[in-house]
Amino acid sequence: MTTSDSESSAAPENGPKHVAIIMDGNGRWAQSRGRPRLFGHHAGAKRVRQIVEACPDLGVKYLTIFAFSTENWKRTQVEVAGLMSLFRRYIAKEARALKAEGVRVRFIGDRVRLDKKLVALMDELEVETSENERVHLTIALNYGGRDEVARATKRLAQDVAAGKLDPGEVDEETLPRYLDTYVLPDPDLVIRTSGEARISNFLLWQSAYAEYEFIDTLWPDFSPEIYAGLVEGFGKRDRRLGGVKA
Repeated sequence: MTTSDSESSAAPENGPKHVAIIMDGNGRWAQSRGRPRLFGHHAGAKRVRQIVEACPDLGVKYLTIFAFSTENWKRTQVEVAGLMSLFRRYIAKEARALKAEGVRVRFIGDRVRLDKKLVALMDELEVETSENERVHLTIALNYGGRDEVARATKRLAQDVAAGKLDPGEVDEETLPRYLDTYVLPDPDLVIRTSGEARISNFLLWQSAYAEYEFIDTLWPDFSPEIYAGLVEGFGKRDRRLGGVKA
């Protein structure tokens, strides 16, 4: 990574501060090469590091990636087990580098169904990187937007029942405080790779006014150069957020 001085001078004006990515296409990338789907997931994991490293130069402070959805449990037992093993190895392997490079890591999603060893690694990495500020990397693991809103609503209802919250004061500013992303700004730009044009239950509440980019590139081929082009293109968009500019 470059120094902070060069980062600030190289960052595009009006660029997104928070980018969220639906990393799609690992399986198809592998199958097109005659390899098993897990081969593609391993290639995709390596690509994550390059995209994280590119963030400071592009002025991206927050990066959120969709690693495993609540619906992905429907995949074959072999693929799910392989992904869980990959997550454990990735965290163990990358922890030192992420900490040294100033990356703060957070995980969002429901951890109840995850393997205890994996959860322990997640907890440890969050603690070890909690003082970092250079890039905020959020990994959505066993995450679904509807599930997140349902869990948030349950916690909100519990606070109402306990007398901690007046139901008459609940508004659109209240619910976000109960979401997994409550400490993060909403994403400015959401990217989905692989040619699919849907959001797949990702950051439903948070992305209400995000800009979207659906590109044909499969995730293992998503280079820092492609990423930089999308970030630059974001600055050229007319973002009115429901209003009208004079």
